[in-house]
Amino acid sequence: MAPPIDVSRFEQLKASGDLPSPKGVALAVMRMTQLDECSMAELAQLIRTDPAFVGRLIKAANGVIGYGRRPVVSVQDALTVLGMPAVRNMALGFSLLNNHRSGACEGFDYGRYWSTSLLSAVALQAVTLRTRVAAPDETYCLGLLARVGELALATLYPHDYAVICHDAGGDIARLLALESRSFAMTNAELGAAMLADWGLPRLFTDAAFCVASGLESSHPEGSRDATLSLSLSLARQMSVLCMAPEAERPAMMQSLKMAGSRLSFDEEAVAVLADGVVAEWVEWGALLHVHAEQLPPFERLLRPPSPPLSVAVEATTSPDGTSPVSRALRVLLVDAVDEVRQELRQVLLEAGYEVAEARDGFSATELALDFCPDMMLLGWQMPDVSATELLLTLRKTRIGRGIYVLVMGDCNSEEMALEAFDAGADDMLAKPVAHRLLLARLSAGKRLSSLNGEIEQDREEIRHFAAELAVSNRRLQEVALTDALTGFPNRRFFSERLVQEWAASLRSKRPLACIMLDVDHFKQINDTYGHDAGDSALRQVAVAIRSAVRTHDLVARMGGDEFVVLCPDSSIEAAMVCAERVRRAVDEAQLSSGLLHLKLSVSAGVSCRDAAIPDAESLLKRADQGLYMAKQAGRNRVAAPQLRPAGSGMA
Repeated sequence: MAPPIDVSRFEQLKASGDLPSPKGVALAVMRMTQLDECSMAELAQLIRTDPAFVGRLIKAANGVIGYGRRPVVSVQDALTVLGMPAVRNMALGFSLLNNHRSGACEGFDYGRYWSTSLLSAVALQAVTLRTRVAAPDETYCLGLLARVGELALATLYPHDYAVICHDAGGDIARLLALESRSFAMTNAELGAAMLADWGLPRLFTDAAFCVASGLESSHPEGSRDATLSLSLSLARQMSVLCMAPEAERPAMMQSLKMAGSRLSFDEEAVAVLADGVVAEWVEWGALLHVHAEQLPPFERLLRPPSPPLSVAVEATTSPDGTSPVSRALRVLLVDAVDEVRQELRQVLLEAGYEVAEARDGFSATELALDFCPDMMLLGWQMPDVSATELLLTLRKTRIGRGIYVLVMGDCNSEEMALEAFDAGADDMLAKPVAHRLLLARLSAGKRLSSLNGEIEQDREEIRHFAAELAVSNRRLQEVALTDALTGFPNRRFFSERLVQEWAASLRSKRPLACIMLDVDHFKQINDTYGHDAGDSALRQVAVAIRSAVRTHDLVARMGGDEFVVLCPDSSIEAAMVCAERVRRAVDEAQLSSGLLHLKLSVSAGVSCRDAAIPDAESLLKRADQGLYMAKQAGRNRVAAPQLRPAGSGMA
């Protein structure tokens, strides 16, 4: 958990009015969403007064609705998709961005800060769309605000923090040490305190603190807390790599792949994910007026750097065997004897090969990774390492595995030959080397090298196909967990989430409530007006339900005309109030299908976890019992098994 900073000190900083804080419509949105009786309709009316925020909200909603769904075009639809917690946090993040694009701290790069933060936001949303560790629309805000402690210190102490930023030189550990020494707090501690003060859940504040501090989560591997910290760390790595100079990105790719592997993303999945993040970053950058640029495909960073153009070029055929292409053939000549190298170098150059030389094993290893030879002539005796050690080292690398290696030595020595072939040699030549035989062996090696190139191309195509298939599978998974008619999560998703929330409720000893909803006399709509009218009515009922639930409630469609609302941290009384608000919203809704105007109502059953309910399934059954009571009492009412039914409102 994030260590708390001194409470009185933090309150003094807040009271000073210098801490970054929301203003205008954003502040009004945050205050309204804290009210228990806040409805989606009231919130939508407030948001419409800020056209810029409207555009950003609709953009965010379209980013999480899933593949193949109807685009969001209105504030009401955006609120339905995102929910109040995400809207509240987005208002906060966008307000800070608008009001702190620049500042008095000359050593703090405000433009780079917001570009990197926006990248982290988009990346974290993309990661959590796959890991499902938290709502993607809410984690977008976490990514945007995770480094807010740095912005706060630059705002509070502009001159001192400029010196600290300069002295730290981009080293996170040194930056934290200098902050602690100068301000008796770090940006990680201050940022976590600010996020908590703004109402972000502990899960988010802990993840932000861990990543800002460069620490591992203290929670068990695989837990929700640890997974979110790893997700934010991956997003941070991705943003740092994207903002780095192009020449430095290949060296940083390994760290990104390692961060992805901890979340079970292979390197191809990381590349596909990163390409999508960059495209989304560019769109968001244009919308928010933050610097963002299109980058080359990340797939290029997974491959070794392309070799330099060769002076000597030989004609080969393309992999499909239909058209000639130019292909450079490079030979790395490794021998401790200068005279041998000079002689063979001349022969190879006259034959049209490009040649690089090394006289020892260390130089040969470095040159092999840089020169990317097609073939290697390797002398058996070297001054620093044995040829066997060099071969074993090369064959462990991706580039080294594809090099055709001819060992030059005493071919009459059976032991030497066996040792060379065991280490990975492809062929042997006797010293002194016969020039015509050397060229013949290289010609054979050329055919093998061409074949290896074709195999590698096939592998690239397979990897590309696998990456596309992984994206399709993830889209199908999203579709499988979403009700196509209403856009709500379906029964399968709800069942998984119910188990998670039940376990969390037991651990934290906090209440958990459930509301079962059923549309009254819905069968008559289908029988009388047809299923098209019934589907239209269900969609509009779903909108009414979503507009009336609270900030952190989960709504799902169980099937037919049945819906369920899961209410974490809610007592039976609070859940009854929520259910009544939903009942009233549906009762007052004006439903239409073409020229047809309908009037519908819902009955609701409410239950809350207590000692008499042994498991999550029983919680659902108890709510179903309440729904049965409400229907028996006349419908269009709310009931709970332990409370008497309430008609047309709560008694």
